[in-house]
Amino acid sequence: MNKLFIDTNIVIDLLSQRTEFYKATQDLFTYAIDNQIKLTVSTLTFANTHYILKDQLKISKVRSSLRKFKTLVDVASFDDKILERALEEEFKDFEDGIQYYIAIENNCESIITRNKKDFNKSSIPVFSASEFMKLL
Repeated sequence: MNKLFIDTNIVIDLLSQRTEFYKATQDLFTYAIDNQIKLTVSTLTFANTHYILKDQLKISKVRSSLRKFKTLVDVASFDDKILERALEEEFKDFEDGIQYYIAIENNCESIITRNKKDFNKSSIPVFSASEFMKLL
């Protein structure tokens, strides 16, 4: 079974139903519901998603959506080791460095993101949701 790390932008696409990206993202999560793939997100993703969606939706709706979403994924936290690795590396975006090392530490096979260029130093494959769905 594929174990995938899901970047924050994919979660936001799903929960805010961003028209351009929603179909592929929804399909990806449907595969997870059917236990065909295993999805991992970070605790950082929950914080960032809440922060972004609170300006678009009522807080109660955001939290309700995140509670439901949490049942679909494994949630991985980060510690000092991951933080140190992200600080040492040359990821243009510090948050992407944290996400990357959480994926590595949790033995994810691939990263799913809409911003593939942010993970150009990745040692594991990086796909958009639609690219990954084509592989299935």
